[in-house]
Amino acid sequence: MTFPEAYLDLFKDDTRAYLFLATTNRDGTPQVTPVWFNTDGEYILVNTNEGRLKDRNMKARPQVAMVIQDPGTPYRYLGLRGLVEEYTTVGADEHINALSLKYKGSPWAYQAGQKRIIFKIKPTHFDEH
Repeated sequence: MTFPEAYLDLFKDDTRAYLFLATTNRDGTPQVTPVWFNTDGEYILVNTNEGRLKDRNMKARPQVAMVIQDPGTPYRYLGLRGLVEEYTTVGADEHINALSLKYKGSPWAYQAGQKRIIFKIKPTHFDEH
């Protein structure tokens, strides 16, 4: 599934749009977190620290919902549903550093004990707003 052409600007590095990631807790309740993200053109890539709630939720229940909000026009957003198809720690430190450069303009400040992980989310549905 390709990203809607009218919303490709939200995926550009200079836009710095946040992705609101909804996962499902063990008891069935939703959990939402704003996150940094990018894409490889096919997947949404989200980086987190292993052990966080969204990490545990996505490993156990890979169906997610997302919203990417236009930072310049808050009522313009792209809703997505997707499936976590893969996750890896390989390249995760480099990935979080690239995201930090995108969003903060500075290298990632590593914290002792963190183990970064990348989730590859395949979009399965888009809601254009």
